[in-house]
Amino acid sequence: EAGQTEAVCFRQMEAVRKVITPAQWAQVVIAYEPVWAIGTGKVASPEQAQEVHAALRAWLAENVSAEVAAATRIVYGGSVKLGNCEQLASKVDIDGFLIGGASMHPDFPKICTATAAVKAQM
Repeated sequence: EAGQTEAVCFRQMEAVRKVITPAQWAQVVIAYEPVWAIGTGKVASPEQAQEVHAALRAWLAENVSAEVAAATRIVYGGSVKLGNCEQLASKVDIDGFLIGGASMHPDFPKICTATAAVKAQM
């Protein structure tokens, strides 16, 4: 919300890039959750989330390699629920979800099934 999303994310990515080898990126999963979404129940719009995920993937391509950018899983966390998972999953750069509290909800298996169905159609 403060307009610092990319700068903060890129600073965090650079810190990781400095301490791992190119081969170790195969073991990395990046999780993005807006600070303003943590514990608030707020969720980024699918377009907002896609924009940040695409920027992270572009950063990887520029600062690590195109191969790492294509292969690294970038997941979204931030109040993912049954009602929004399909829209979020439909975005090309959102590879999956980091689900917190909703994993304890009876809808959790439906979130997984709905997400898998969307991704299978892409």
